[in-house]
Amino acid sequence: MPRDYYEVLGVAKDASQDDIKKAYRTLAKKYHPDVTDLTKEEAEAKFKELSEAYEVLSDEGKRKTYDQYGHAGVNQQFSQGGFSWEDFTHADDISDIFGDLFGSMFGGGYGRRQQSRSRNSPRQGDSLRYDLEVTLQDVLKGKTAELSVPHSIQCSDCRGTGGKDGQIETCQVCKGAGQVQKVSRTPFGNMVSVGDCGNCNGSGKTFKERCPKCRGSGRTNITSKVSVNIPKGVEEDMRLKVAGAGDAGANGGPSGDLFVVVHVKGDKNFERDGMNLWTAVTTTYPKLVLGGEETVKTIDGETISVTIPAGTQVGGVLRIAGKGLPKLNQNTRGNMFVRVMMNVPNKVSAYEKELLTKLDDNAGKKPPGKSKSKLRQKIDEKLDEL
Repeated sequence: MPRDYYEVLGVAKDASQDDIKKAYRTLAKKYHPDVTDLTKEEAEAKFKELSEAYEVLSDEGKRKTYDQYGHAGVNQQFSQGGFSWEDFTHADDISDIFGDLFGSMFGGGYGRRQQSRSRNSPRQGDSLRYDLEVTLQDVLKGKTAELSVPHSIQCSDCRGTGGKDGQIETCQVCKGAGQVQKVSRTPFGNMVSVGDCGNCNGSGKTFKERCPKCRGSGRTNITSKVSVNIPKGVEEDMRLKVAGAGDAGANGGPSGDLFVVVHVKGDKNFERDGMNLWTAVTTTYPKLVLGGEETVKTIDGETISVTIPAGTQVGGVLRIAGKGLPKLNQNTRGNMFVRVMMNVPNKVSAYEKELLTKLDDNAGKKPPGKSKSKLRQKIDEKLDEL
């Protein structure tokens, strides 16, 4: 069982974002490979645990889901059903601490991705985010959404090279390596870091004349139609991945991915509670006292009858099984809970006022008993004389 994220970072559950970031940076320094006594494998596992906790708690949406549903709630938001370095989006928060050590220290996917960006080799394009709003009816039935997504593609005129008519030459600054070394002083001593060459942006190639269509970037911008399947039971802030629908790659690399972040729109008739739904029905005082029937609408759009038991209190809750929302990608459904409310009229007629007054005067009183018969009275008198 994974450890509690707040415990991992050593912060309280009501910690601010600044406190969470400060705690992460402090622990990242503590487990820096130059100062920690841990083995490479232990340091990798420890740092990955810290980064997973930070990835969730530093994002308000993920943090809210985690607070409500725990690890099961956030695992489905990661690309592989669980945290991996491909899901880590906050490298800049500690880049000054670790520099290029992400690639050399850890053998995970994130390290490999960072290294590939610093070499004259095919590089995957940037991933994109698209925030999509859906309704509760979409959560109930699922849907296919058609999105218009602005993104970049490889320039057709220069074939992604950035040079006019595709003509390029070897960069004289990095000698075609695509990388340059830097030596920087840190609290842990001098650190040699390797970064992209600024002259060729890490490609190892330059050009004498830039492509007029893409102005030397090697990419042009378009808007594409993208279809994404919204599954039944989709949760708030769930990420849906559309592979290859992001920005164009470099040096012949693949395009990035598109991550669709789902937001469930509020509904005027229903309130969502996981798989369950809450709604309300308004009835009258006599039906609360004596019992009766009322009708309510379900999320399916049908109208059903509900029984109000005698003696129901205002605010009482009725449960209707199987009329909630489905579990993710399943047909199992939650329940609908109906809160019973009472309608109090602003005005009443004179006759209604008279009846209500009599009712109020007799409320709680026992009904009058029957008068004794004469025979019964005589028997009681004889018994009193004995």
